[in-house]
Amino acid sequence: MQNSILHMDLDTFFVSVERLLDSRLCKKPLLVGGTGDRGVVSACSYETRRFGVHSGMSMMMARKLCPEAICVKGDSGTYMKYSSLITEIIKSEVPLFEKTSVDEFYVDLTGMDRFYGNYKFAKELRHKIIDESGLPISFGLSQNKVVSKVATGEAKPNNQIKIDHGFEKSFLAPLSVRKIPMVGQNVGQSLMNMGVFRVHQLQQMPVELVVSVLGKNGYKIWERSNGIDTSPIIPYSERKSISTERTYDKDTIDMRKLKSTLIAMGEKLAYQLRMGNKLTGNISVRIKYSDFKTYSKQITVNYTNADHIVLPVIQQLFTALHTRRLLIRMVGVRFGKLVGGHYQIDLFEDDEKTTNLYQSMDHIRNKYGAGSIFRASTLGVKSIRSNRNPFDGEPPILLAHRKQ
Repeated sequence: MQNSILHMDLDTFFVSVERLLDSRLCKKPLLVGGTGDRGVVSACSYETRRFGVHSGMSMMMARKLCPEAICVKGDSGTYMKYSSLITEIIKSEVPLFEKTSVDEFYVDLTGMDRFYGNYKFAKELRHKIIDESGLPISFGLSQNKVVSKVATGEAKPNNQIKIDHGFEKSFLAPLSVRKIPMVGQNVGQSLMNMGVFRVHQLQQMPVELVVSVLGKNGYKIWERSNGIDTSPIIPYSERKSISTERTYDKDTIDMRKLKSTLIAMGEKLAYQLRMGNKLTGNISVRIKYSDFKTYSKQITVNYTNADHIVLPVIQQLFTALHTRRLLIRMVGVRFGKLVGGHYQIDLFEDDEKTTNLYQSMDHIRNKYGAGSIFRASTLGVKSIRSNRNPFDGEPPILLAHRKQ
């Protein structure tokens, strides 16, 4: 049976939501993000892109490139509400789908051709989403995830493309090599230095040469350029929380040790959120005293996965919670109300330096391990840090009863 994979992506999601809420913004150049000069562009309309504006750019630079653009501060809670609405529509119509971010979905339609017709079903699902949400959405349909994702990009804005079986290579051939997933700025530059600008040139290269130039990812990139991809649909299952705890070998009232532990826990969980493209909307702290009585306190926050936002909240909760003059046996931190979303969604008031700092720190952790970079104040509790990502199909992380 031939696979049939549908990729759906909401067009300029944040921009589209803002225009849905205020029709005066339609067809006007629009920037969503931090409204100050040190803010970061989280999303930009198509009208701004012809001026060279792109997401992740500093707001000051974007304004210089497109002075007539309207700047709107983002509201992550509103975006999450619409993301959940789209998710529920898709969930009600298909048996198997994967949600990879707040605005991106894969749907497995394999076998449906016998009963209905995959392309017809995909079109009707797209129109149902548009009708019920008011938001534009595009899709690509092919035999695998990679080709479908590229097809969606070519279909935008607010359109659809089907790539028939056997035409994957010819569809990809004339495109820029930067259109292939995994080909970022550095890899793209390496290929361009070799004179490889289009996918058809990459398709014609011996795979051994691609690997020698691009390293261990070269084989995967060569496969994708040839329309080959066997990655499965990962069934959508929204995990609601992640947590970590520390039970001390000896009950303590050492405030430096307690606060260092909590900071390390917050850093670790925030990093795991970013690894899994998740955001938290609820933070709680838990204390168990030497008499085994346990107390907890929680607070709702704007969706985030940024250290500099969650760490002060954790410390505030601990200060408010620690009211008994007893030794402490255990402390714990929990992030709840998890939703899918990238880090930029919470950077509406952060500056470009903060964005670059997190990206650099996470790059180091991804390459050398979670314990390769951390705050000096947490040096004594480095065993809390872990490379495991609770969102990649592994069992939930539980660090309770691990001794310091």
